[in-house]
Amino acid sequence: MRTRTAVAAAAFVGALSAPDLARADESIIKNPGDHPSYRFEAEPHGLVGFGGPFRGGRGELGAGFRGTVVIVDNGFVKTINNSVGITFGGDLFFGGRTTLFIPVAMQWNFWLSNHWSVFGEPGIGIAANRDRGRDLVHPILMVGGRYHFNDKVSLTMRLGYPAFSIGASFFL
Repeated sequence: MRTRTAVAAAAFVGALSAPDLARADESIIKNPGDHPSYRFEAEPHGLVGFGGPFRGGRGELGAGFRGTVVIVDNGFVKTINNSVGITFGGDLFFGGRTTLFIPVAMQWNFWLSNHWSVFGEPGIGIAANRDRGRDLVHPILMVGGRYHFNDKVSLTMRLGYPAFSIGASFFL
């Protein structure tokens, strides 16, 4: 019995120390263009809205979709791994009254490693179906990150003004 336990423990330790498991995620930020090849990113997500178009600054839950079209594959800084796109979509928030929020922003992506990328999004959003006298156009300033499961699918999180979102990105 002890021998079997020792063999099983040795096999387990050996499996954990295999070269593929022990190797850290490799940095690719200094390799321009070394990121998944895609023209469009589709991102369904869940949201919490807390600023701007939301009544009294109260949080409102919602769901939405973002689509991003790549406009510059090797972005503004040619010596690093980055890309630039235009992101747009629609977010429905279900507070006291339903709000449709339509964001349009520039998305600047920085590809850090095979599994991680980050981005910034400055832009504007239009809020529809709100109370009379409330602002319709709102600034957007977001930062986000993605954990890439592979070249086609990632977990995406975005935080900033006026909302927080988490969803999945599909690179087409």
